[in-house]
Amino acid sequence: MSQLLNGRTIILTGAGGNIGRAFAIGLAREEANLVLADRVPLPDLVGEIEAMGRKAISVVVDVADDASTQAMARTAFERFGRIDGLINNAGFFKGCTFGSFMDIPAEEWDLCYAINVRGVWQCCKAVVPFMREGGGGKIVNISSNTPYKGVPNFLHYVSSKAAVLGLSRAMAREVGDDGICVNSLCPDLIPDPDIIAKQGSAADEKTVAQRCLKRTQLPSDMVGAAVFLVGPGSDFVTGQSLLVNGGAYFN
Repeated sequence: MSQLLNGRTIILTGAGGNIGRAFAIGLAREEANLVLADRVPLPDLVGEIEAMGRKAISVVVDVADDASTQAMARTAFERFGRIDGLINNAGFFKGCTFGSFMDIPAEEWDLCYAINVRGVWQCCKAVVPFMREGGGGKIVNISSNTPYKGVPNFLHYVSSKAAVLGLSRAMAREVGDDGICVNSLCPDLIPDPDIIAKQGSAADEKTVAQRCLKRTQLPSDMVGAAVFLVGPGSDFVTGQSLLVNGGAYFN
């Protein structure tokens, strides 16, 4: 059993989703202490991780609410006495209108940015003081391959994920003197069962055809990169964007 994250406390937002759960199990295997943050309690996931002999707590959080993210960070620190890492995985995607930018409701645009951009900023604000107190830390902001590809008919989502790239790079310069690394992790299309059921598999088939490694991307494909970015192997890596896409696009 590897122990790359032995004793490190990692906050994971959006822990209840497909990718979030893969992150949680992968981080637990590396012996991290986990703060599983989501809009709803996650007792089953906590139980699964505890059955592995690891430590985890569930925290209900609304990343679009500043007070909620501050409470999340305090709870993590009170439980484990330190915050070593934050993975900003919570995001607005399933509810996005797919179609012309002319038809995106303004309220939906604002919600997308409240979660995907302001939520990242607020979670970072909440944890950085604790990381400074502890002498450093790792922040991983989940962006996307879509800004690099310029994916059409998804303007609010694509532009919000582009904002995450800029936020991460600027923040890396602001907190570097505190020993805090800030990087972006960018998945390609990872088919969601609910979306596949509604829309079919055509989008995934088209994406797979563009890759060097021609298969569907799985949530588990993201885990190794996340472990690297919150672990000791990335201590001299900051302000970077790591694309995990099977060779669909080269950064």
